[in-house]
Parts: sequence; structure tokens; C-alpha cells
Amino acid sequence: MRGAAWHARIACGDVVGSGFLVTGRLLLTCAHVVRKRGRYPVTVSFPHARELGEVSATVVVHGGWAGADTDPGDVAVLELAVDEDIPLAPARFAPHDTAYTEPYPKLVSYGFPQDYDEGTLAEFQAVSAQLIAGEWLELVTWHGHGQPIVDGFSGAAATLPDGRVVGMVTAALGTSPEVRKGRMLPLDVLARYWPGLAELVPVAGLGDDDLRRLYDLLRRAAADPGAGHDPNRLYLDAVGPFGPPLPPGGFPSLRAAADYVRWEVPDPDALPRFTDRLAGLLGGRPALPDRAAPDAATERAGPAWSPVVVEIDHSGAGPDQVTVEVSAYRDGRRRPVGARRLPRTGVRAYVQSRIDEAVAHLAPDADELVTFVLPREWLNEAVAHWECGADDSTPLGCAYPLVVTDRARHHSGRLRHQLRKKWQKLDTGGGVEVHRVECGTRERPPSLRKRLWDGDAPLAGFAAPPTATRPLFEVGLTVPVPVLLWPRTGTPCAVHEDTPRAETARTDTPGAGDAGGSGNPGGPGNPGVPGSPHEDASCPGTAFLDRLTAAVADVPPAELPRHIMSLRLTAEAADEPERHWARHLQLLWDDPRCFPETGASLHSPVA
Repeated sequence: MRGAAWHARIACGDVVGSGFLVTGRLLLTCAHVVRKRGRYPVTVSFPHARELGEVSATVVVHGGWAGADTDPGDVAVLELAVDEDIPLAPARFAPHDTAYTEPYPKLVSYGFPQDYDEGTLAEFQAVSAQLIAGEWLELVTWHGHGQPIVDGFSGAAATLPDGRVVGMVTAALGTSPEVRKGRMLPLDVLARYWPGLAELVPVAGLGDDDLRRLYDLLRRAAADPGAGHDPNRLYLDAVGPFGPPLPPGGFPSLRAAADYVRWEVPDPDALPRFTDRLAGLLGGRPALPDRAAPDAATERAGPAWSPVVVEIDHSGAGPDQVTVEVSAYRDGRRRPVGARRLPRTGVRAYVQSRIDEAVAHLAPDADELVTFVLPREWLNEAVAHWECGADDSTPLGCAYPLVVTDRARHHSGRLRHQLRKKWQKLDTGGGVEVHRVECGTRERPPSLRKRLWDGDAPLAGFAAPPTATRPLFEVGLTVPVPVLLWPRTGTPCAVHEDTPRAETARTDTPGAGDAGGSGNPGGPGNPGVPGSPHEDASCPGTAFLDRLTAAVADVPPAELPRHIMSLRLTAEAADEPERHWARHLQLLWDDPRCFPETGASLHSPVA
């Protein structure tokens, strides 16, 4: 305390209080000490540096204190009217929880009560770590005698015996021999009203350089708000699966998330994880290598999707009742977000209310993939057209890469094993063939099954919705074909009643293949418009398959969810969206490596 020249006397009209220097020209004090600043000047003097005289100051930050003794935000930051920093070392700070870590230490304040213009000291300690009204720590005098906390101590730094600051005195609660109490704002509450303080307060386990690095990164991120870094996802990444959940409403900014990790999360490793992950996102120091490297069975050449899964199943409680489970996959583990039994009419609203929360559980740099795991009769549901929420009319399929898959297939051990092997082959190549199931085909289900097996089919395209091709469509679901595509609307036309069974069409640009032959269903026996061997102006199903074949040419299967999202955005932006061929395109995309554990239902089906 002998060298603590940063203690300050603050005067504003007939009000005198304390303050303390925190930078070369900024001080902290109570807002009520300078409440008359509109009528009187604010002056600052330093009793340990009287040669500086009285220095004028202005209030540059006000905590919002409304005037009553119990109003929150009794904080003011003063800026000295000087051209250069004053030649005094500012206050040093202790970690924010030091004042209420048992055994509670003795605290000392330097105040200016009546008749003590030079100042005097008071000793006290915190009563408990419990905040009063979420704002104040309660104080009690260290001894039953000595200087109590009285007027003139408002704004004084509460310091440890070694001089480090742990809070700011704001009020006296009693000065009788029986009651010698006061209140102070701890450092985390002070930083709530002046975020700049956070950069001055050390963090246990984090060096000064790393602390500066964190706030430099936060300033960089704030300067580029369009980068879209999600503070909720970064928070969940830092605290881990067993850390505190997101506070209601989440975080409005990365700075708010960082401060919450700092002040509210007890895990000492959480803030360093937050810092390293943010650095990785901004291209600075790489993020912590806290994930195991993928093994040969899971490594892929395509993008490492991070699914948000909406799984719907019959509840067993009635024909109209379903169970909806929303979860997120992260680091190979399923993180449940919510589950509820609902009537079918309530599913959309529930999903809308949970998607954002689920996405927040993903790693900050993850490629999200919204996956609807549906009963077979739901596979044609227009989930890609569901709006994101009551206040956001964006279709889900235009906000996220979105796919569907069949629930029975999703939980089939046989198909999961076979699909994994199929994907390992697909990872080594580029674009794939579209195995077409033509409009009005006479192909029998066993024949289609053999064709898909013999051709080692990666992608099957259907000219009509599942309701019009049910037996053939179910073959596609029970054969390990990773990708199925079809139009959600439309019916088979009469043009192709006599068309022979469909064969495989390559994903070359329409018209690039031979003019006929067994590999070309659009040869002489199936006339079409010039340049498109399959297309018939009178058959929308054939036209759909031709456009689909051209659209997915050279697109690796792993990239199809993103590519189909782009097609959906294009269709939505068209002058006549309903006439765009991809408007009602449905994508079943199934890579079991994205779902390393399908798990059992979160709820009993009749719970």
C-alpha cells in the first residue's frame, strides 16, 4: 500500500468520494459520486502525488445507475483532461474471485470521509460469495472497532493487503457499533458495466500475453461481423459436453460469450480453449488439437459433415402421434437437444424451435448438415420448404444443406456396413453415374435390384415421386445406394407406357453419349429434343431426369448436399419458382460415417 499512488479523491460539487487509476488517464468510481456532473465540474486529485494538483475529468462510461441506493449500475469511468498519461502506475488487479475464496482475505480501502481530506483506511472482508440481487458482495468490518465504511469511501478500490484490487466499494449499510457493513461491486460485475476492465484483470492459468491475445482476437472478429462466427457454438466448444449450458437466449456477440466463459465457467481450461478455437477460426495460432485423428475407416476425401438430426418415429400412442428427437453430432458423439411426443401437426413448429439450438452444439468451424431421419411414408414430406422459424421465412433447405433418410435404413446394421464400404470407394473418385428409373418403366423390382447391385450404383434418380413408384422406390431404399433423388410432385405420364425398362445413364452432359445402344434409353426408340437423348417435351419425368443428370455431373457424392442447396436457392430465386425443375427436388443422402452411433430412442415410444 505504501506505493499505491493510484488512489484518487473525486469531488463533484459538495459530493466527495474515492476512485482509482486503471490506465494512464482513466479512473473508476461510483456513478453516484459524480451525479451532479451536469452542474458542477468533476475534479480528481491524488493524495500520494500532490504535485499533480487537481485535474479535471469527464465521465466517459456510465453504468446506468438511476439514482436510488439499490439501483444497479453504480459505475462511472472518468477520463482525465490531460494531453499525456499522468506519471503514476495504475492499479493492479487480482483474479476476480480472490475476494470470496476461502479463507476470505482482509480487504483494505482508501477513503475520504468528512474531515479526512488526506484520506484514511478501512479494513473489512466479504461475508460470502453470494451476490446480493446479482450485483453486490456484502462486506463486514475486519474488527469490531476501527474505521467503518462511511460516506467518502464510495468508489474506493477494495484491495488485498498486497495492494491488488478485487472490487470497488459502493455503499455503507450501517455505522452503529452493532452494524458495520457495506457493499462492493466485484470485478466481474464491474466488467459487466465497463467491458474494458476485463482486459486488465488477470485470469488464473492464463498469462498476460495470452489474455492480450484473446482480446486482440475479439477485436479482430468484431471488425469483420460478416464472417459469421457463431458465439454460441464457440462457447459450447470451449466448455465441452459437461459444461454449463447456454444461458437463455444465447450470446449476442463473441465478446459476450468470452466474458461469460471467463466470469461464469469454473473450468480453468475453458477460456484457453475458447481463445485457441477463435484463433483457429481467424487464421491465427491453430486451435488446440483436442480431437483424435480419424482412423482409416472414417477418414474421407469429402467434407466432414457435422449432422443436426431430426428423427421422427411413430410413438405407439395413436396413429397421429409421433416422437420427435433433435440432436447434434460432434466429435463422433450424439448430443441430445430435445425430444417430445407430438401430433403430426405440431412437428414443424417443434423442429423450428430446436434447430438453432442444435446447430449451436456443433464445433464453430463445422459444416452443418440438417438430416431428417423419417418413417418411410414421410420421406416425401416437404421438409426443405419448412420455414426456419416464426420470424424467419427462409426455407430450411435454403438455410442449410438438408437431406432426408429412411429410418429403417438408418438403423439397419447390414445397410450401414455396406454403405460404409460403398463410401470408401466413392471417396477416391469424382462425379458418379445416375442410375435412372424412368417414367412409366416396366422394370420389375427384382430387375432393378440386380441392376443397382451389378452397377455398384452410387446414385439412383427417379422420374416420379415415391407414391407413383412405390415398389421400385423401396428397392432403392433396401440396396446400398448412398444417394437417391426424385421430384416430390408429379405423376407418371401416358407417353412411356410401352417404354422398355430403363438402363444406366452416365452423368455426361446430355447429348455427349452415343446415339443409341443398350446404354442409352434415349436412342431411336425414345425420341427427344435435339441435344438431349432422354428428354421428351411431353414427359416431365424424363425432362426432370435429364436436367438432374446434367446438374450433378462431376459433383462428388460427398458434396451433393451443398450442391442441392445451391439448386434450391436458384429455384427459390427464379421468376416463377414453381416452374423450376429443382423446386421440389428431394435428396436422400446416407453416409453412416457421419453417424458413428445411431443410438436408441431418447424416450420410450409410449412415454
